[in-house]
This record gives sequence, structure tokens and C-alpha cells, in this order.
Amino acid sequence: MIMDFHELVASRKSVRGYDPSRPVPQEVLNRILDAGRLAPTAKNLQPFRFLVVSSSEMLAAIRPCYEREWFWQAPHILIVKGDRNAAWVRPSDSWNSLETDMAIAMDHLVLAAHAEGVATCWISAFDSVLLHKVLRLTPDEEIFAITPLGYASPDAETRPKTRKPIEELVEYL
Repeated sequence: MIMDFHELVASRKSVRGYDPSRPVPQEVLNRILDAGRLAPTAKNLQPFRFLVVSSSEMLAAIRPCYEREWFWQAPHILIVKGDRNAAWVRPSDSWNSLETDMAIAMDHLVLAAHAEGVATCWISAFDSVLLHKVLRLTPDEEIFAITPLGYASPDAETRPKTRKPIEELVEYL
């Protein structure tokens, strides 16, 4: 059953608890990753790459970058990285689109995962220096966000979704 878009965004939550015995099938991962690939970017430059960490060796190496027990349970960790030099730069003020492009891609990825029944938790509070070192990234590469990917455990923690009322966020001119 395909979920209505508004239902999809309203029901997506950050999940803090994963079933380590249930890896996400490759065909499901491919659909999730394709949603990120299809995200709009400035001048369609797609200055990002998606790293899917699934091997036990790499999972062990990167897990210390975010010290939460529930994070260690996920069978996959998805990392969105980008190259500032590959992104579009606005000529009038040299603003670089990298973070915006990566944010749109990450949003597509987490929504696609939710549509597939795969849990995520968008994480920005990771140890970027450690992760940069473990992944052997170049100085020009930046890690934007990471998320566990997996099926929620029966005792997974989720927090109530609270948002400001629309009247506080919208201004008509």
C-alpha cells in the first residue's frame, strides 16, 4: 500500500532502537538510495555521495563517532558526504549550496526509508573528526549527516512529534 505524502511526513519519527538481526534487503536499500539520487540540487550538480556501512568491521570502526547504545544496534549506517568544490556557488555573494543540497538528499532518504518501513534517526551530533579519519576522507569532503538504517526493535524509543503551529511559521506578504 502506498502511503499518502502528507501521511508519510506526519508519521515519520526518529527511531532509537533497531533489530540487529534484520538487515535491510538490497532491493529496499536501492529504492531508498535512489530517492536520494533523485533529490534536486543546485544546477543538478549532485555534489554528494551516499556511504552505506554494513560490514561488521566498518560498523565497529564508525560507531564510536556517536556513543549511543541504540545506534550500535542498527545493521546499516548511512552517511551523506559531499565535496564543497563540486557544489554550485552563487556568483553574487559566493554562497555555497553544498549543505542545502545534502539536506534535501538526506530528507529524501529518510522519507523513502519510512515509506519502505525502514527506521532512521537523522544525526548531526556525531564526532566528525573521528568519522573523517575512519573514512579516510579528503580535506575537501564534508560529512553532513548520518542515520542508522534498519527495522525498529519492538522496544524502540520514539519521541512525540511536536511542531510549532503553522501560524508561527508562515507569513503571507
